[in-house]
Amino acid sequence: MKYTALMKTASLPPVRVAPELRRDLESVLQQGETLSQLVECAVRSVVEQRRHHAEFVRRGLASIQDAQRTGSSIPAETVLAGLEARLETARAGLPARRS
Repeated sequence: MKYTALMKTASLPPVRVAPELRRDLESVLQQGETLSQLVECAVRSVVEQRRHHAEFVRRGLASIQDAQRTGSSIPAETVLAGLEARLETARAGLPARRS
């Protein structure tokens, strides 16, 4: 949902934190940023992350159901072997690491 000027805002409940965490939070504020802005940004990020995670799980479960329904799937060992081969190919193309 997009925020518009017509929408009323709401407050989040106050959160009690240890004084050390409050100091840590205040120490990472960017110039001109308020603690409330940081908290709002963090909450938005977590909400978005959880939405993405829920969608990832939903798609994974749908894929499992589809594989069970159709009987068409690729064994994990085959997938892992392919990934290992791609990794080795990529590593072979990189310059040697210096110690």
